[in-house]
Amino acid sequence: MWILTDPNMPSALRWTEHVSPSPLNEDPGMRVVSLVPSLTLTLFDLGLDATEIVGRTPWCIHPEDAVGDVPVVGGTKTPTLSKIQAAQPNLVVMDKDENPKKVHDWCLAQGYDVFVCHVRHPDDVPDMLRDLGKAVNREGKGEALAEELETALRILKQSRSGVVLPFIWNDPLMVANGQTYAGGMLSTLGWTVPVIKPDGTGYPTVTEHDLLEHRVEGLLMSSEPYDFSLKEGEALAGRVVEAGGRRPWVRCIDGEALTWMGSHTLHGLRKLAEINAPEPGGA
Repeated sequence: MWILTDPNMPSALRWTEHVSPSPLNEDPGMRVVSLVPSLTLTLFDLGLDATEIVGRTPWCIHPEDAVGDVPVVGGTKTPTLSKIQAAQPNLVVMDKDENPKKVHDWCLAQGYDVFVCHVRHPDDVPDMLRDLGKAVNREGKGEALAEELETALRILKQSRSGVVLPFIWNDPLMVANGQTYAGGMLSTLGWTVPVIKPDGTGYPTVTEHDLLEHRVEGLLMSSEPYDFSLKEGEALAGRVVEAGGRRPWVRCIDGEALTWMGSHTLHGLRKLAEINAPEPGGA
């Protein structure tokens, strides 16, 4: 779900409902502040440059050859509001899960248009690309990126099998379950990603006993936000054995491939499709 909001929109529609976007500014010159790393990359891929993207977070690190020219306005959770004001944006790009609602509401109070992304599955991304393209006057490029991803989704779907869990944090041990975008990336490729603690945030803490209960066969150790080592993954697999289960296989995976949505979704799917998993019954 993605939302285009403006100060005159009824409060019941802000942050929670999908509103079809239209170009925000008839003047082709955009001034965009992005508080979402993957969408900063997407804005560049839509054809904007550092004269149009006028603010970012320190975690907006791609594309490496261009993003350094964009001023940092603070983090995803705690941007410096005075720096956003100084950037004089006509659009602020946000994500419902990454950015606080109070920042969204402050932006509306300042009179800024706000594009809020809430993608829950890679199947949601093509339409988000179209809508973001419209919002920044790059409708043609947004359509092209969307169509390319839709083609890849048809080709790549259901190419793998088995029960896996992606691990994102080590202390406490946390995973992305099947309700999240990360889980959707893996299930798109055919993996089964169990939904552990379905009433939570989608990122539960787990133990080896949860892995036994859900018959997890593969441990996918992400490189971000915590950069797991293979040794840490194998140690966890060993604890599963000690708890009475069969030893799961372990692979380290690219965290950006797993979680960066937008124009990076296509690269992420291709990267995750390269996971060298054992044949059923192997290790």
